[in-house]
Amino acid sequence: MTHCALCETTGGELLWRDDKVRVVAIDEADYPGFCRVIWNAHITEFSELEAGSREYLIEVVAQVERIIRQVMQPVKMNLASLGNQVPHLHWHLIPRYADDAHFPAPIWGPRVRATAAAVLELRRSRALGLRETILSGLANKPVVASHG
Repeated sequence: MTHCALCETTGGELLWRDDKVRVVAIDEADYPGFCRVIWNAHITEFSELEAGSREYLIEVVAQVERIIRQVMQPVKMNLASLGNQVPHLHWHLIPRYADDAHFPAPIWGPRVRATAAAVLELRRSRALGLRETILSGLANKPVVASHG
């Protein structure tokens, strides 16, 4: 592939990285706490990974989801691995609330409301704690037999 945004850039504000994956925060005004877990090497599909790598990636996604839930206190988490616009393996982890701009629909659809500024400010304040919590939460990252 000649141009891949996730190969050429970090893909967001880097929160944590190892030799296989990275976790980034996404600057999305309506969705503080929105993160991505990105496979570092360029592949397009989850099924292209060997079993140990799939287990490793899914465990990192699960750990980041737990951390976002703890810090952001959403009513629901959305996990998505689309790649239609950027065909590089990555997962979106999006904390959702009944009063968010798109709830209950996916965030990529038309907005149905504006979330109160004070509520968004509280969520942005909470999101400031994600970096430290992700760093400590992934300090003992998952151990899988093979990272192939």
